[in-house]
Amino acid sequence: MALMEQMPYLRMVQITAAGTDEWVNEVPEGVLLAGARGAHAGPVSEWILSAVLAQLRQWPALVRYQDEHTWAHRRFDADTLRGKRVLIVGAGSIGLATARLLGAFGASSTLVASAARDGIHGAAELPALIGGHQVVVITAPLNEATLNLVDKDFLAAMEDRALLVNAGRGKIVDTDALVAELQAGRLRAALDVTEPEPLPESHPLWSCSGVIISPHSARTVPGTNVLCYVVAMDQVKTYLSGQVPPNAATRNI
Repeated sequence: MALMEQMPYLRMVQITAAGTDEWVNEVPEGVLLAGARGAHAGPVSEWILSAVLAQLRQWPALVRYQDEHTWAHRRFDADTLRGKRVLIVGAGSIGLATARLLGAFGASSTLVASAARDGIHGAAELPALIGGHQVVVITAPLNEATLNLVDKDFLAAMEDRALLVNAGRGKIVDTDALVAELQAGRLRAALDVTEPEPLPESHPLWSCSGVIISPHSARTVPGTNVLCYVVAMDQVKTYLSGQVPPNAATRNI
């Protein structure tokens, strides 16, 4: 950040992350910030699908049985994705890609964005939509409207044994409220992001049953950086042509 202050001719900062929340208020006044929205849709939606299937098919339990050299036939309760209703909070490129993948497995998706548009619900409708879905996926960006969006009341409105998948930002979910639900055994979760992050070794979330945690690595597969650079190149070209790049960030107040 300090380096940018030493660059008087700096006019644009292009990052390879999808979200710009960690940078948006750090770039100097008058400098445009753009993210790599769109580049992460494939890798992150694939992680979301894998996380949902891992939880429904009870892979964490199966791996533990394997570690114990136990043939666990009929000792676990697997479920199917087919027929499940999935609520996706965040209808950007990642949310839309996730809905397409889930549809291929026979699940139906309800998408929610900040503002309603064709086939997509607005944020004001969200409280009434939480119930009736067996999986809730968070792919929304972090901003003032989504900070602690998934709080105690949101989690209480989820169905018993529903699965929460967070591939957005850790601060969107109230960690203490989620830990309480997990410890009670009422909800399950799959988290690529947490609050705090990195998650301290002594944090109770590690010991909760019914949760799988990956270390903010949903995008970390071969080829993702190339996708980011392609998007970045298009953003810079747009800026140099005198236009505002579509991924330009808005400074928080």
